[in-house]
Amino acid sequence: MSSSEQRERPSGRPPPRELPPAARRALAEAEERRRLGEQSTKAPPREIGGRDGPDPVRYGDWEKNGIASDF
Repeated sequence: MSSSEQRERPSGRPPPRELPPAARRALAEAEERRRLGEQSTKAPPREIGGRDGPDPVRYGDWEKNGIASDF
């Protein structure tokens, strides 16, 4: 490499390539899906008769009204 090439690319990375039309289209579609996914994020439905707080399955047992069930 000549010294002029080293000055143009100090980080040692090659210049970015031009993306083909199919790749640009795929990136645009992915961005649209992400945007729609963020908009449609809702809170999960409230459980009727369930317990408040964190999911008991994470801790290995379930206690409701003083009765404990161990999975």
